[in-house]
Amino acid sequence: MISIGGAIGTGLFLSSGAAISTAGPGGALLAYTLVGAMIFFVMTSLGELAAFMPTSGAFSTYGTKFVDPAFGFAIGWTYWFNWAMTIAAELSASTMIMKFWFPDSSSILWSGSFLAIIFLLNFLSVKGYGEGEYWLSLVKVSAIVIFIIVGLLMIFGIMGGEAVGFKNFTVDDAPFSGGTLGVFIVFIAAGFSFQGTEIVGVAAGESENPAKNVPTAIKSVFWRILLFYIFAILIIGLIIPYTHPNLQSENVMVSPFTMVFEKAGFAFAASLMNAVILSAVLSAGNSSLYASTRMLYSMAKEGQAPRIFGKLNKRGVPVAGMILTCAVGMLAFLASFFGDGVVYMWLMNAIGITGFIFWLGISVSHYRFRKAFIAQGYSLDDLPYRAKWFPIGPIFAIACGLIVIIAQNFQAFMAEEVDWGSVVAAYLGIPFFLSLWFGYKIIKKTKVVNLKDVNFEFENKNLK
Repeated sequence: MISIGGAIGTGLFLSSGAAISTAGPGGALLAYTLVGAMIFFVMTSLGELAAFMPTSGAFSTYGTKFVDPAFGFAIGWTYWFNWAMTIAAELSASTMIMKFWFPDSSSILWSGSFLAIIFLLNFLSVKGYGEGEYWLSLVKVSAIVIFIIVGLLMIFGIMGGEAVGFKNFTVDDAPFSGGTLGVFIVFIAAGFSFQGTEIVGVAAGESENPAKNVPTAIKSVFWRILLFYIFAILIIGLIIPYTHPNLQSENVMVSPFTMVFEKAGFAFAASLMNAVILSAVLSAGNSSLYASTRMLYSMAKEGQAPRIFGKLNKRGVPVAGMILTCAVGMLAFLASFFGDGVVYMWLMNAIGITGFIFWLGISVSHYRFRKAFIAQGYSLDDLPYRAKWFPIGPIFAIACGLIVIIAQNFQAFMAEEVDWGSVVAAYLGIPFFLSLWFGYKIIKKTKVVNLKDVNFEFENKNLK
């Protein structure tokens, strides 16, 4: 439920319509399937690492031990930056959602209230975070299941009038109306919708029996998330023509989910979906605070962040990290001065590329881990969980990640007049990550860890 909660959000509820409009219903399905394959390999890599070496805030630790301390440092701070800025972005989004019902209310009122709720859920205990995330995720999952059932009934004519069938998949030049370019554009955008699946790895160190539970969660969660996305996009593509102008909008009033429910005869569809999207935003903020503070904790224990972030209160919660991260989340309060939508776009542009960077970090760390494990004579049978299709899996994920990172805003260069502001915002994460990596490497004089020198003794207890 933690991974489902982290991955299903506004990318599905609002942006899926734009994907279908851009690439056509078949093109959108193909793009999401390709990204799903990439995420599958990232998650199986994470499963092998987290089952063998469960630690709260794992990614920086894996990069440090299996690649280079400087690489781990850069991955850790990039991950923290991504989720700290995501809190601000989600709080900014929450104000726009609440103004659906209360158009004249203050932005600070809502962003401040939701920040307090998220802080308290995490402050009470890790169980408080887990319980909050479970129920928020349940709202989203229930909405998607109901949507799929209603959609199927509409396709076969049991609800909403005549049977829709497959006519919208065959009209005009569907299903691949956007051609290869459209599929590629959606492939890039779809990656952002899956961000958050890796949070199960962050939670590994605080779960019961991680060697058993983490692989089980990773295997089941991937298929559930993929099915949710694939089925949802298939149903939207079947019921709503890809030429419908409202598919390009990201307003809850014309969300593709809202459009389908309204077509089925639900008069309260907009309010229902607004409530569901609000739960998605709060879930994302809740997960962001958890993941970012655990990363700070892990890095502090490795000596890569100030020691204060490695201290826990009596309930096992890293409060100092929470306070720093929430301070960054207060950037959402700028919406009162510059406008809700403006600040939301600033924040989303700032974090756009970083998700792919830490997915790359997971894949590279796993590749090096497995090579070192074999080089030192250990048997793969000793691993609590073994990732499938090594080394094809991590290599495929690394290749896809690099393509997205390099080409993610290529459309900007095809315009008659290049919007350099959007280009800089889109690629800002690359120099940020590289400066952390090489800056730490130069200052600390670190070296790439030799495969023969990787220390597995401290984890022998996790061998079968």
